[in-house]
Amino acid sequence: MAETFYVVPESDHNALVAAAYQHRGFNATEAAAGAKLCAEASRHGIRTHNGIKALHLDHLFGSAAGGCQPNVEIEEKPSRFAATKIWNANRQLGQATAYAAIEEAMRLADEYGVGMVSVDNAFHYLWGGGYVMEAAKRGYIAYTNCTAALAEVVPFGGKFPTLGTNPHSWGLPTTDALGWPIVIDWATSVVSMGRVQQFIREGQALPPHAAVDAAGNPTTDPAAAKALLPFGAHKGYGLSLINELIGAYIGGSLPTIRNRWDNVGEGEKGTCCFFFQVWHPDAMAGGNFARGRSQSENVKAVLDDVRGHGNEACLLPGQMEAAAGALSAQHGGLLFSAAEIEGFNALATEAGQPGWSIKTLKSV
Repeated sequence: MAETFYVVPESDHNALVAAAYQHRGFNATEAAAGAKLCAEASRHGIRTHNGIKALHLDHLFGSAAGGCQPNVEIEEKPSRFAATKIWNANRQLGQATAYAAIEEAMRLADEYGVGMVSVDNAFHYLWGGGYVMEAAKRGYIAYTNCTAALAEVVPFGGKFPTLGTNPHSWGLPTTDALGWPIVIDWATSVVSMGRVQQFIREGQALPPHAAVDAAGNPTTDPAAAKALLPFGAHKGYGLSLINELIGAYIGGSLPTIRNRWDNVGEGEKGTCCFFFQVWHPDAMAGGNFARGRSQSENVKAVLDDVRGHGNEACLLPGQMEAAAGALSAQHGGLLFSAAEIEGFNALATEAGQPGWSIKTLKSV
């Protein structure tokens, strides 16, 4: 049975989310960045990383727990490489740090062909796909990974969660070829904890082999899920391990104490790390494209070949997000379920803001 959604004007959404952040002490710039990323996630159907998730994460591990600090400045650390930046985020709100990092990486790519920004002492930036999508829409190839807020994933062959959900996000500028940018964005667990929380809210079961209970036994009950499993067994595990090691090279500490401020030993750190890399397509163009095609024509030819040969109905990464974005545009706002409206109204009450009445909202 199809679910009913309710249309909330984006300006109303952003005002409420920003007000909730400011109520918790964040400045207007930080709050606007937080609201922007949440709106982008909601617009593109990423319901696991909307404003409810963002502010819930902040409450559990952020401004209410010392893991995130409002009103702080990013410190740039020395680097001997012109195309790279190394930042100490000082536990700034993750969305604000990440938007600044992707902008700086694009600036460096304009100057050097490629730009890299490594961020230490960060707070989780939520939906990595939103940042690489923005870069891809502006003509860049972009990649980001991060270490997750918590160690929630059991390594392949293990029993105890020592990895984060550790997402990887790629964006490629394919709008001319397809009408939308390719965005490949995934957690390295079968599902994210955001998805688990969504299933709890909506009374749905988890897929098999996605989570384990407190005793380490497989479960499909989202309320019983205590740890997650990597997708693809050893393959997802290897990808997750990449994030942990990249974070270790930047300055990150042990995953099992991340964001657990009551359990960080003397001299240890409990913060996340971000890694951003952006490059200009011209910086990698060999110029020897078949049949005299341009680079953009060659990209389209490859995509047409992938989707040819009877594969015309196949999905490309970013296609579902593009369809969700088109649906949001068609209805003139962001789409939320009744349960999500209730969640936003709880945030409105906390921040002393007016809530949203389902009776006055257009339904889809």
